Amino acid sequence: MPNTKSEDRLPSGSRSGRLKRLYKRLETEKRCGLIAYVTCGDPDWATTVAIVRALVHAGADAIELGIPFSDPIADGPVIQAASQRALANGTATQDVFKIAERIREGTDVPLIAFSYLNPIMRLGADRFAERASAAGIDSLLLTDLPPEAAKEMRTSLHERGLGLIFLLAPTSNPARIAAIDHASDDFIYYVSTTGVTGARKKLDPSLLTRLDEMRAQVKKPLAVGFGVSTHEHYQLLSGHCSAVVVGSAIVGAIADGPPAGAARRAADVVRSIMGKK
Repeated sequence: MPNTKSEDRLPSGSRSGRLKRLYKRLETEKRCGLIAYVTCGDPDWATTVAIVRALVHAGADAIELGIPFSDPIADGPVIQAASQRALANGTATQDVFKIAERIREGTDVPLIAFSYLNPIMRLGADRFAERASAAGIDSLLLTDLPPEAAKEMRTSLHERGLGLIFLLAPTSNPARIAAIDHASDDFIYYVSTTGVTGARKKLDPSLLTRLDEMRAQVKKPLAVGFGVSTHEHYQLLSGHCSAVVVGSAIVGAIADGPPAGAARRAADVVRSIMGKK
């Protein structure tokens, strides 16, 4: 039976409440949300702020702020290239906080820091949590931290009102599913297929069946990522998950032209996927 000790729960009034309110609103509106991913610092941090604002205006319900990392093993070539460009521009984790602060000046959209463990530990869990909380970030999603090893990270985040989000894979067994459902604070990020991130023409034919089976086993909302890139994907997944995560399609559009048009190109991807004019 899952441990429900008080120290495992977020404190009341936590900033992570933005995500909880979002998912309640999506349920009330009976629609599938869209979480947009960007690599911070690609092409530069000021343009990243403009891109996020355009994504929110286009209809994105939440934003994943990708922290650039030199060895993003779960990411495909599009996001890997974006991380390399951001690092070449000198983007550091500290710049992600600046980006979040600027975004917070104009919107209450939920902000999720998306990272591998290494950049967080280089800064230190407590210091990261302090800076992230002050910058207005709501939660942290770590691709390579299992819940069994997350006690220190969870404590640092929870003490400062932030949530911690975990991933589920298609290969997850019932015990792993139960552990992630208990450990993930705001929602569960469900990886649609094995392999790395990247826009795909077709989704795995078994995905809808797996999602329905998964939803019967968990209490937390499910957000589905890896490969979601078209309006057809969005329509297909609506009704089978709480939200979709769009990353490579947005990041690819940002790179597909001069920085001056990056925000418009990114916003066009979101409008297209959501079926907006």
